[in-house]
Amino acid sequence: QVQLVESGGGLVQPGGSLRLSCAPSGSIFSIEAMGWYRQAPGKQRELVAIIRHGARTNYADSVKGRFTISRDRGENTVYLQMNSLKPEDTAVYYCYAERVWYSEFESVNDSWGQGTQVTVSS
Repeated sequence: QVQLVESGGGLVQPGGSLRLSCAPSGSIFSIEAMGWYRQAPGKQRELVAIIRHGARTNYADSVKGRFTISRDRGENTVYLQMNSLKPEDTAVYYCYAERVWYSEFESVNDSWGQGTQVTVSS
């Protein structure tokens, strides 16, 4: 099974920016909706942003106006541009794929990356 691989996390000061990327590790046919979730210590995993067919997007209220999700469908890569970061954005960020198609007939639902740590602190 192909893995989703995230990159771009790290430590940033409040008000700073980071850009997360996520791509499959191997060859696939296509991916349907892709997005980002996050989980802070002691909290449940929550949706940050998702991008669907036709570039329709949804964002958590807490990140609207600060984060932007985008996608390169040719590369099946999803990005999360995070600006004006706040300490409460500190979490492990997980890439998500609603359905990964390995061929015209074979697919897997709900695939996750391993997560990348984002820490916002002075």
